[in-house]
Amino acid sequence: MSTWWRDAVIYQVYPRSFADGNGDGIGDLAGVRAHLDHLVDLGVDAIWFSPWYPSPQADAGYDVADYRNIEPIFGTLAEAETLISEAHAHGIKIIIDIVPNHVSSAHPWFQAALASPDAPERELFWFRTSKERPTDWEGEFGGTTWTQTEDGAWYLHLFDKAQPDLNWNHPRVREEHLDILRFWLDRGVDGFRVDSAALLIKDPALPPVVDGEPHPFHDRDEVHEVYREWRRVIDSYEGDRTLIGEVWLPSPERFARYLRPDEMHSAFNLDFLCSPWDPARLREVIEDTIRVHEPLGAVATWVISNHDVTRPVTRYGREETGFSFAAKREGTPTDLRLGTVRARAAALLSLALPGAAYVYQGEELGLEENEDIPPELRQDPMWHRSGHRDPGRDGCRVPLPWSGEEPPFGFGAGAPWLPQPRAWKDRTVAVQQADPASMLSLYRSALSYRRSIPAGSLAWIDSDPDVLAFQRGDGFACIANLSAAAVPFTGTVLLASGPLDDGLLPPDTTVWLAL
Repeated sequence: MSTWWRDAVIYQVYPRSFADGNGDGIGDLAGVRAHLDHLVDLGVDAIWFSPWYPSPQADAGYDVADYRNIEPIFGTLAEAETLISEAHAHGIKIIIDIVPNHVSSAHPWFQAALASPDAPERELFWFRTSKERPTDWEGEFGGTTWTQTEDGAWYLHLFDKAQPDLNWNHPRVREEHLDILRFWLDRGVDGFRVDSAALLIKDPALPPVVDGEPHPFHDRDEVHEVYREWRRVIDSYEGDRTLIGEVWLPSPERFARYLRPDEMHSAFNLDFLCSPWDPARLREVIEDTIRVHEPLGAVATWVISNHDVTRPVTRYGREETGFSFAAKREGTPTDLRLGTVRARAAALLSLALPGAAYVYQGEELGLEENEDIPPELRQDPMWHRSGHRDPGRDGCRVPLPWSGEEPPFGFGAGAPWLPQPRAWKDRTVAVQQADPASMLSLYRSALSYRRSIPAGSLAWIDSDPDVLAFQRGDGFACIANLSAAAVPFTGTVLLASGPLDDGLLPPDTTVWLAL
């Protein structure tokens, strides 16, 4: 059996913003199919689709109303099946999002639960009858976690009130999700990215959150049996299907429990994603990641951007280069030239590490965060929930520029659902594919060279503390210079993130070497 997912490059498609095939200003499956050649030329091994299910879009599709169909604005189920076949014909795997913690308030189960206090569907959620809120739990993005219905009952939602949490202690909930997995596996899907994987199980006693005591809904031990059941379904199918967890946990040891041989194949390395452009912190995260994964034989993952975080070109151009939701504010001074130089270096660093790598759409074009979206056009609920203090995540979700001198830059025929910066005329796919020094050319070259990097673990090379240098096997080395001065290196240059300085590696530059 192949294990393609162990060293795959997985490209995240955010369907609303990849390409618009029908001219309504919103990306869709027709747009993805029309631009599959871009992903083939880029050299990715798999596409991960953010939620494509029918949804009222209260939270960009993470409020799912029907897990066995396609959101009409994106296309049809038949079109999704065709897309899967077309991708497979190009040797590209398909991974889809699954959202098990909650459903949309428009989901038939929740609508039935609202219809009557005696509805059996109430047992599928967390309904409580009391005069006051059942707990003081804070939501994952702030605010209350309980909403009162017209009949006086309260229901739990760790996210938006339009996303009621499911009761995973109920066997019907578990069986439903096993059937959903089978539905998509039968249609050729190669894997699932599991949203908010550590949140499913809640303590039925609904205790308060107390430091030092088991958390009432974060990372409870019982959640692992859910994924053992899922893994048994995955393993019952031919081919090499995979489970990938979104697991936000402060403890590497607790994180590793999701990667035991009978659970997830991999999980997102969110510590690496959130790390600042700092050599000591990056080295610590790399070492901790490898230390946790190696004893389990699990595959590490490396990612520098996704649909939830500030784009790297903007993030790395700021004084504070790490990512946190609390510090995400527009108007922060940003040096986009410096951010681009560092984003190029970070790309080669992450793609040289052992394991799987993720590329978020537009990352390969060097797009910056669009921080000039008019307030009336913002759609992310984080913007509204924060009382307009947090700009939300719309800035990293702006539709891609494909060609042309003016918006919508070949995205589609109509005005895109979020505005594109006019400066992106220099960052279109058409412009960059003709420029050997562009970000797109760098990514294409990196993904091509990456296939020949020797398998196996990482060995550090003695270097300045502000330089990250390591070997893979006997024939390949990666050196990332995060110091303030150019440094010497030896070896034959395969690829560099920027110009070299007469045999020296400049600051904020990464080089791949044949030894």
